[in-house]
Amino acid sequence: MAKGYWIGSVEVDDMEIYKKYIEANAAPFAEYGARFLVRAGQFTNPEGTARSRNVVIEFPSYAAALECYDSASYQAAKAIRTPVSVNNMVIVEGYDG
Repeated sequence: MAKGYWIGSVEVDDMEIYKKYIEANAAPFAEYGARFLVRAGQFTNPEGTARSRNVVIEFPSYAAALECYDSASYQAAKAIRTPVSVNNMVIVEGYDG
């Protein structure tokens, strides 16, 4: 079974409030088996437009990635993030070739 991934590109306007989002997302991420592969860090943007924070989160399956996003606990965490950030995110099924 192919894994699932969240790939996000975020611009944070208020890091203090964003830290509360980080605290709030820990429980749903643990519940759905999420593992950070990329969490901010140094990057180069050779093409296109980037935001200042990039995140890649791995889930055991594509279904788990979708279920986590749709869960009430993640949506509550997201409600903290939304007013203080701009986010582009895709949820993608991994390649299991």
